[in-house]
Amino acid sequence: MDSNDRPAADPMHGYYLEDLEIGMSAIYGRTIAEGDVSLFAGLCGDDNPLHVHAEFASRSRFEGRVVHGAHTASLISAVLGTRMPGPGAIYLSQNSRFRAPVRIGDTVNVLATVTGIDRGKNQATIATVCSVGETVVIDGEATVWVPSRPRQGAEAGGNGDGRKRV
Repeated sequence: MDSNDRPAADPMHGYYLEDLEIGMSAIYGRTIAEGDVSLFAGLCGDDNPLHVHAEFASRSRFEGRVVHGAHTASLISAVLGTRMPGPGAIYLSQNSRFRAPVRIGDTVNVLATVTGIDRGKNQATIATVCSVGETVVIDGEATVWVPSRPRQGAEAGGNGDGRKRV
């Protein structure tokens, strides 16, 4: 099952823990533009010339500018927060291995696949792979908290995890 097979639900909510199955996956893709790199550098304060200065970067081992690794890794948050598990999930941890550089103009595709479910902790373990074409640029594993489906007759205003919304 992939995220296109999502059960009918509130459009402002993603999958509930009970909806997840081992092997479910979702994909998010984005082409990285010049403006994305400039905005990311300004947002995070990382103005390393490998990212923002063409002449400097051309003399590096990369022979040109590269996209911030953290920028590429942030696309993992996009798939987890908007596709699967989706809205309502909370990112708890991520380990990442940076395998290859990403360049301005590259299209990064992020594949997230459920590899484990801990129903007692409302957590899912998700394998994450960022690729440009056939090249894996980042791989790793995320842990996310996923809300349970609200119980029938649950108090109005609750969010399905036993706490009342404020």
